[in-house]
Amino acid sequence: MNWEHLIYYALIAAISWTIGSIFAFKQRRTAALIISCMGSAVFLIYIIGMWISLQRPPMRTLGETRLWYSLFLSMAGILVYARWKYPWMLTFSTVLAVVFMCINIFKPEIHDQSLIPALQSAWFVPHVIVYMMAYALLGAVAVFALYLWLRPSRQVVTTKEMSICDNLVRIGWAFLTLGIVMGALWAKQAWGDYWSWDPKETWAAATWFSYLLYLHLRPRVHNDYAFALILFSFILLQMCWYGINYLPSAQGSSIHTY
Repeated sequence: MNWEHLIYYALIAAISWTIGSIFAFKQRRTAALIISCMGSAVFLIYIIGMWISLQRPPMRTLGETRLWYSLFLSMAGILVYARWKYPWMLTFSTVLAVVFMCINIFKPEIHDQSLIPALQSAWFVPHVIVYMMAYALLGAVAVFALYLWLRPSRQVVTTKEMSICDNLVRIGWAFLTLGIVMGALWAKQAWGDYWSWDPKETWAAATWFSYLLYLHLRPRVHNDYAFALILFSFILLQMCWYGINYLPSAQGSSIHTY
């Protein structure tokens, strides 16, 4: 398995997710879930194939993390639809997952089998997977919040829709917290200190506090302010994930740049 095979697996996965979304809107819930899961399974097979081919977890480069992000986005949409029966979530997750797959297809990166010593740790795989799951859930709620915020004002936001936002933020924030804790334990093992205010760690802390602020303020503020805070937090999340690569302060000094 190599990078050139991505387009074939991505195409099958994207078609499956799209068909699943169509079935969801036609109230064919079982078919929607089965076909969407098949798409995620196909994409997971590709990731496993890459893992075997590279002889290491495909998590070292930004492009490799985008593979996991697309996978977990699709899974987040499936889980939300299975739990709350909201068909739009399958569409949101499909669009986002396909966008990130296309970025990898049109901007391929060089992959090799090397891992620096610091990455050769038992914390590497769970830390990255937990973070990607958090990013996927918080990405899904960001798109959902944007949709609710921009749709015609005559369509009042329901309690159920706000509940979906709240629950996705809670779960995503929990995964984000777990990822930070794992990262701190890994840092202690690798560099002898839990926290060093590396640019990545600084933006991670800002992101964590921003979502925590949403959880505390949400019952007391208007929906519009809640949506704005979700989107602001998601912008911080993008800085935490890959935005630091473009910061002068991170060049040559951050251990987290891809």
